[in-house]
Amino acid sequence: MAEPSSDVTPAVLLRRRVESDPSRPLVTFYDDRTGERVELSAKTFDNWVAKTANLLVDGLGAAPGDRVVPALPPHWQTAVWLMASWAAGLVVEPVDPAGPFVPGEPVSASGPYILAAAEEALEDLANDPEADEVVGLSLHALGGPLSSAPAGVTDYAVEVRAYGDRFVPDTGVTSESPALTVTNTTFSAAELVREATVAAEKWGLDAQDRVLVDMSYTTLGGLLTGLLAPLASGASVIIQRNFDKDSLDRRVSLEHVTAVGGVSGWNDESGSVRRLA
Repeated sequence: MAEPSSDVTPAVLLRRRVESDPSRPLVTFYDDRTGERVELSAKTFDNWVAKTANLLVDGLGAAPGDRVVPALPPHWQTAVWLMASWAAGLVVEPVDPAGPFVPGEPVSASGPYILAAAEEALEDLANDPEADEVVGLSLHALGGPLSSAPAGVTDYAVEVRAYGDRFVPDTGVTSESPALTVTNTTFSAAELVREATVAAEKWGLDAQDRVLVDMSYTTLGGLLTGLLAPLASGASVIIQRNFDKDSLDRRVSLEHVTAVGGVSGWNDESGSVRRLA
């Protein structure tokens, strides 16, 4: 895999993927509690990213350098929010949606920020004093709205569909713009791409790979394994929520999995599935 040029960003990686292979699956999602399975091609995923970026910029007034705090579980919509935030030049600071949170206290010390929260966390997070905007995600299998939206909370499922599926970033967004803060370390967009490229090369990922991931997006390792390294290498990623290990062998077979990340207590006796993390 070639060393990325210094002007490559996660958004550029996605654009290249759409241009080269728009119809092949990029993200597949399973929720073992609900039985949900969603598969998104690179083109469909890109459409959701554009809609979400337009919501952030045109609907919520986000500008390059602003912070967005996703309090979201592993989910295809979380991956969309990450990519949309980077496309808009925002700095992502992910937090665990399980908390612990103190109602009425800020989720992050870095405020102000846009807070994107899973519905189950909204009761604790809706009144975050540092959040300029609070967006609630139902994460409903059929794209349904929040069952109950607190006052002042934007319902993502309701609002996002009105926005266009083409996004033009601000000219101030560059590869050197800050893009991610995790464990008190901030990475630029170019640094994220470099980290993803190094990881993909170390793991030997290519366009034939299908990576099954059971990892949080709140760490750099989870972001690389569950989104950025597959994107950089041309691989596909399978994201799991509420993971049922009893279904693992069947899923590996049905989804033609070639690599796993974060799936503990399981080994492939044939040696055909390699472990990434």
